[in-house]
Amino acid sequence: MREKLQKIREEALCALTGAKGAAELEELRVKYLGKKGELTAILKQMGGLSAEERPKMGALANEVRSAIEESLAEAKEAAQRLALEAKLEAEALDVTIPGEKPELGHKHPMYIALDEMKDIFIGMGFEVLEGPEIEESVYNFDRLNTDEGHPARDWGDTFYFTEDSTLLLRTQTSGMQVHAMETHELPIRIVAPGRVFRKDEVDATHSPMFHQIEGLVIDKGVTMADLKGTLNTVIEGLYGKGTKTRFRPHHFPFTEPSCEVDVQCHECGGVGCRVCKGEGWIELLGAGMVHPKVLKMSGIDPEVYSGWAFGFGLERLAMRRFNISDMRLIFENDVRFLKQF
Repeated sequence: MREKLQKIREEALCALTGAKGAAELEELRVKYLGKKGELTAILKQMGGLSAEERPKMGALANEVRSAIEESLAEAKEAAQRLALEAKLEAEALDVTIPGEKPELGHKHPMYIALDEMKDIFIGMGFEVLEGPEIEESVYNFDRLNTDEGHPARDWGDTFYFTEDSTLLLRTQTSGMQVHAMETHELPIRIVAPGRVFRKDEVDATHSPMFHQIEGLVIDKGVTMADLKGTLNTVIEGLYGKGTKTRFRPHHFPFTEPSCEVDVQCHECGGVGCRVCKGEGWIELLGAGMVHPKVLKMSGIDPEVYSGWAFGFGLERLAMRRFNISDMRLIFENDVRFLKQF
């Protein structure tokens, strides 16, 4: 038995010295020290020894086990060290190699137009506000002098949450007029951009989701001439000096008098085409003097104060600004289109 133990020791130590990698070391551990290993098989024969030989062989067997375990631990440590060195070498970063410049995106054309609008209005002393896209009907309609029965409140035109709900996806940013009058001290000069939602059919100039920029001024002595002068200044700031606009009488429940403002079609120069539907003009915004009822409902005396309001369509601003002929291109996220800007 002594010779067998010595042989196992020599073979194990020799094998561990030449072992490569953790997997091979584990195989050797199982082979020599496992439950069915060679050393375990020898120890099972101890029962056949005499009482004098048993302690001696037991001590020798323990020496052999300790020697194998010690050699195994050293081999594992060496294998781990080699593996770490190989990993560090493989993952080494050469800081002298020029880095790859990441590809950066850029602003969407619609937001380029929006930022230009903000800059113009901030330069004119306006404050930029944000408001909720989920609105109460009292702000979207009632406080804007739009009573029950008005077509805009119809279920077929507006995204209500339920048929009897007072919550809806706002159809206009005009509700920000009421929010501003509730939260701001007079005089008021604000613009409020944001998304709005209507049940419109999709075509070259319409979408069920689009963006507006609401504007509101309330002060003493404000007139329609101030509104026209401001809008023409803004439109020329966006599109250049001499840009042609057209003011048409219109009706909005929350302004009186009211108007719609058109800009000459960028696609055909006023001749008429599919973009402007043959009219030569594209409707850009609605505007007017704030209705006295709207002022009263917000606690403002219309005998002392007057105001004007407008609502720009942001997509149409961008279309005119960048000569985009179809609004659907703005929402489709086609990289071939967006890379042009």
